[in-house]
This record gives sequence, structure tokens and C-alpha cells, in this order.
Amino acid sequence: MESSRGRIVVEMLEAAENASPVEAVEAVTRQLGAALEARTIAFLIADLSGRALVRLAHVPLKGTGEGRRDADEVATVMPFDGGPAEQALRTQQVQVLGQSDGWLVLAPVTDRGEAIGLLEMVLPDEPDSRVRAEIARTAHVLAFVVIANRRYTDLFEWGQRTTPFTLSAEIQRRLLPPSFTCEASAFTVSGWLEPAASIGGDTFDYSLARDALHFSVTDAMGHGVASALTATLGVGSLRNSRRRAASLVEQAAAANAAVADHGAVPGSYVTAVLGRLDLRTGMCALLNAGHVPPMLVRDGDTRELPLPGNFPLGMFAEADYRAGEIALRPGDRLVIVTDGVRERTAASLDLPTLFRSIADLHPREAVRALADAVLEVSGPTLADDATLLILDWHDGHSEDRRTSAGADQARASAALPD
Repeated sequence: MESSRGRIVVEMLEAAENASPVEAVEAVTRQLGAALEARTIAFLIADLSGRALVRLAHVPLKGTGEGRRDADEVATVMPFDGGPAEQALRTQQVQVLGQSDGWLVLAPVTDRGEAIGLLEMVLPDEPDSRVRAEIARTAHVLAFVVIANRRYTDLFEWGQRTTPFTLSAEIQRRLLPPSFTCEASAFTVSGWLEPAASIGGDTFDYSLARDALHFSVTDAMGHGVASALTATLGVGSLRNSRRRAASLVEQAAAANAAVADHGAVPGSYVTAVLGRLDLRTGMCALLNAGHVPPMLVRDGDTRELPLPGNFPLGMFAEADYRAGEIALRPGDRLVIVTDGVRERTAASLDLPTLFRSIADLHPREAVRALADAVLEVSGPTLADDATLLILDWHDGHSEDRRTSAGADQARASAALPD
């Protein structure tokens, strides 16, 4: 069993390395399909909307193929409908269904809680528990293949984009972290950005140190390219000072000077919430620079966190900044949003009630549930970006994670009701 598993993994990695980055995933799935004697096998990547999967295929122009095309590449969007594919990603469990041509197997392709996509195959025989576990493990290996090879090609990014990006959206996309979700032993964090028709300059970011989690949510003034450039100044400065081990106050002061001195639009500024969570103690330092106050969900109750008031970054070059602090308890959920979640028609949302209704959801699903609620009351086209970051505190930084195939099953969301 162990030797067979090791052989499959080695062959998968060799197939990925020997193929070009564009063809690496196909090479790996072919290798895996042969090992499992699958009748069909495919990788479906998660769409950037978070509400669909995309089937990528290489189809010569003389051939057939439905969906969005780029030369010989075809991307077919498969919206979530509450069916087995969505259930597999939501619960992080392999789904097996009998059908006329064999047994359909859907395995989540996940790493550290980030749902990258789905491995889909049809097997001639019903897989037993051993084979299912093998498929889950190899799907986890496939996640690393995707992560490694997408650095060299635009294919995966192109496939994930249901609609073309504007220049401002392209700039904004580059300011977001490579992974929207991260699970660790002590916490789970997940962010989401629901863009406006004219990009509003929102971003979120996080970075994990050995004993600390750094995070931020920012909102640059205005819309379009000018706003995206202002956001670039703010996020670039925050990352630069964070990587020099600066405190939150020092990060804010540096970003304030950067936006004030170099802003493309006179008078431009960035509102922000900056955070640093000590993973050994649960003490969370927070700095609010003219932003919507962060919210704490504790034991089903929601309250805004009282923090020292500060001017937005870049508004006044000589501004001083102060941070506050809160001690998180296991089970706490910290929620940070931008004003697109609170303004205009979205202001009618009863956030405390909404937070209670999604309390049991993994942050990966919770941020999208919140975004869906904003879209429901504001319409399909937002007037301003709606950005959310959810941080769940579990404690236990010194402990190892308890995972299966790239996810902590105990934290996964429950299946959707039939």
C-alpha cells in the first residue's frame, strides 16, 4: 500500500516536471488516471467568482468545444447548483456517485484550506474506503502541482476569469494575496473581494510569521485606475514596512507618508485596518485609520471594537497613529469589512443576525455568504467594492494541525441541505 502510494506520487511529480507548465496538470491527471484505471479524468479549477468551477481543455480549432476560447484553449464555466461538486468543495469530502458509465468520483483539490478546484474522474468500479483515501491524497498532491506551475503561465488565471478584467481590476488583483484562505493550527483566515463595476480600490492582505499573523483591509479613495494606483502605494508601503519588522504604528506612519508624498491624485488617501495577532497568546493589536470599525463575534453576539481614532493614510502628512489591543478567546471570530458592505442599500443588512446565521461556516464559505448577502440587497452591480476578511481564533499554536488531504475536516462547513 505504502509503496504503491509512493510510486503514484513519484510518477505524478515526474510527469509534472517533464511536461511544460501549460500541460503539467493534464500530464499529472493522465498519469493518475492510468494508475487508477479511470475511464475519464479531469481537473476543474475554481472560478474567481467563487461560485463556479471551470473545465479547461485544449481543443484544436477544427474540433468542437463549447465555452470561452483563447486560440485552442476552451474554458467552460460550471456554476454551483448545490450538487455534488459544490458539496465536495464545501465539506472537503470525496463524493462518489453511481451513473450509467461507471462511478463518478469528485475529490477536492485543496491546500491549507484554500479550495483550488476539483479532481473529477469516472471509475469502472465503486471505490472502497482505501481507494477513496488514495484519491484524496493524490488530489492534494495535484494542488501543489497547480500552485507550482501557475507561476509560469497565464492559462489558469485566464480560465478562472469569467469576465474580462479592466486595467484597474488587473492592478487591484495583483495587490491581493496569492491564496485567499489559510488554515493553521491556531487560526483560520479568509478574505474576499466583490468588485464594483468601477473598481473602488479595496484590498485585503495577510502574511504568516513564525509566531504572528499580520493582516490588513484597505480602501483607497475614488474609483478606477487612479484608485488602484493609490491602493498600490498604500499596500506596497505596508508590505515593505511589515517585511522590515515595523510595528503597526510604524507601518501606518510609513504608508501615510507614501500616499501623501506620491499619490497620483492630490488629496488621495486610504482607509485601513491593520492587525497583528500573537499566535502564542491570542493578543491582537489593531490600528484603525479612518476605516469601518472591525467587529468581534463572540458567543453569538456581535460588537464593534472600540479603537483609537486615526486619520486615513495620506490625508495629513504629519498625522500621528495609535493602535489598540484585544485578547481573543478560542471560538472568537474577527470580521473586517470595507464601507461597500455598509453603505447605500447594503446598509439595510442586519449584520449581527447574518453573522449568527453563518457562525458554523468555514471562513472560506462565510466570506462568500456575506458577499452574496450584499449582492442580494444591492443588485448584481455594486456601486462600491465590498471586501471582507474573517479571522477565526482557535488557539493551540504549539500543536500540529489535524488534516486530511489539505484541509482540517473538523473546521469544514456542513453539507448543504437537500
